[in-house]
Amino acid sequence: MTERTAPTDPDRTVLLRGGEVHSPADPFATAMVVERGHIAWVGSEGAADAFADGADEIVDLDGALVTPAFTDAHVHTTATGLALTGLDLSAATGLADALERIRAHAAARPADRILLGHGWDAARWPERRAPRRDELDEAAGGRPLYLTRIDVHSAVVTTALLDRVPGVRALTGFRDGEPLTGDAHHAVRAAAHAAVTPAQRDEAQRAALRHAASLGIGSVHECGGPDISSEDDFTGLLRLAAAEPGPRVVGYWAERVKSAADAERVRALGAAGAAGDLFVDGSLGSHTACLHAPYADAPHTGTSHLDAAAIAEHVAACTEAGLQAGFHAIGDAALTAVVDGVRAAADQVGLARVRAARHRVEHAEMLDAPTVAAFADLGLTASVQPVFDALWGGEHGMYADRLGAERARTLNPYAALLRAGVPLALGSDSPVTPLGPWAAVRAAAFHQVPEHRVSVRAAFTAHTRGGWRATGRDDAGVLVPGAPADYALWRTEELVVQAPDDRVARWSTDPRSGTPGLPDLTPGRPLPVCLGTVVGGRTVYTGPQG
Repeated sequence: MTERTAPTDPDRTVLLRGGEVHSPADPFATAMVVERGHIAWVGSEGAADAFADGADEIVDLDGALVTPAFTDAHVHTTATGLALTGLDLSAATGLADALERIRAHAAARPADRILLGHGWDAARWPERRAPRRDELDEAAGGRPLYLTRIDVHSAVVTTALLDRVPGVRALTGFRDGEPLTGDAHHAVRAAAHAAVTPAQRDEAQRAALRHAASLGIGSVHECGGPDISSEDDFTGLLRLAAAEPGPRVVGYWAERVKSAADAERVRALGAAGAAGDLFVDGSLGSHTACLHAPYADAPHTGTSHLDAAAIAEHVAACTEAGLQAGFHAIGDAALTAVVDGVRAAADQVGLARVRAARHRVEHAEMLDAPTVAAFADLGLTASVQPVFDALWGGEHGMYADRLGAERARTLNPYAALLRAGVPLALGSDSPVTPLGPWAAVRAAAFHQVPEHRVSVRAAFTAHTRGGWRATGRDDAGVLVPGAPADYALWRTEELVVQAPDDRVARWSTDPRSGTPGLPDLTPGRPLPVCLGTVVGGRTVYTGPQG
């Protein structure tokens, strides 16, 4: 039997048969032809015989499910790779466990100029506090150490690292004894990342892209910017992705655009847009998301980085230059600023032009009905991360701690966004949450607030076709003739149709509905296992064949 992940040569004509092909072209398809890097045909087993003689290769799927490859619409690739290859504290069970992991990592990396780690989340520890600097100094043996919180919007560091950043104690966001935020965090992050050698960076980027491919991800949207990474990191990743087989990388550079010259500079970096993590605010976990009313557990409303006037200027300049714009916005006050700013830009350059540009908003968590309606009216894409709700939602989760139960229940209203016609693109914000597209689809379909749930099919579409649409492409992310041959093969259990409304589910499973099934993602059921990933007709991952 030919390995199920073929083809390896994008110029070959390959017939895949004997499986389940998830395609709107034929809801009962079992076979597919790939030719010159594109889907050439999708259909039934009987009709596949007509293509056998003209195929360079025939692949027996042996019952495997074939789907479009996933697009992760929000990734920090180098940071993901560093978390995969370095110190990851996301599984730490408490403060003592975290400190022990730091000691072990420091002992294992004696040559590193600066120790890097990620993923601590004191909200889930019994101590409910971040490590103190003296505890970190002891655990790291007095060496420079940089540890980002799971949301990457704050960090704890050792004294040795602070001493490498002159003037950091006078910057906004430095409060002795507390995690660093704002300008202080950005300054220390720049010093930490400057210690990463080009070889370490390349190793991290390759590790992240390999891992993405092993999970059926065919494209990632890299969210870089001057406050997040560096131009060398960003352009190096784009070059690596273009030169080596692997997931496609669409780059977004988060830098304000005020003129045509600014837009051209962003384009010259290879960016698809001046978007991604262009911060309007911070995060809920770090108390830096910008709110209309104070936090439930802190006497302030967070941090604002851009007001409506600055947002309008950026959107207008990008629209005039034909460049996609976008922002990071989480809190309700930040999202109000975004819609006010985008509407002001539309008044200046024309609503039709703003809609056509498909500007996007990352995270978009604290949405009320008027803001959802504004997103729809302005043609904004919501680039969202459903695993945030799985990790931090619920009556006793971090969101409820920060906002109180009533406000927390309003977060991440995916069903309302879809009902309003707002395009969704799903992602992970890795390394904030791990790469894992089926887990994201499950989290959207089984949101902890039932009225925010969407069907598995809708979430799956947002994680495949939705990611392509967010970049302006309507011809990809789906297995139909003419689409790019970006697909993944899966070992899974019986295919079903899952929807929040039982009446919809019953009709959708009726053969007359013509609705193609997907894996059963009920919590507790095993997630599909990736058997292979193909991008542009070229195999980029081959998994277990048993």
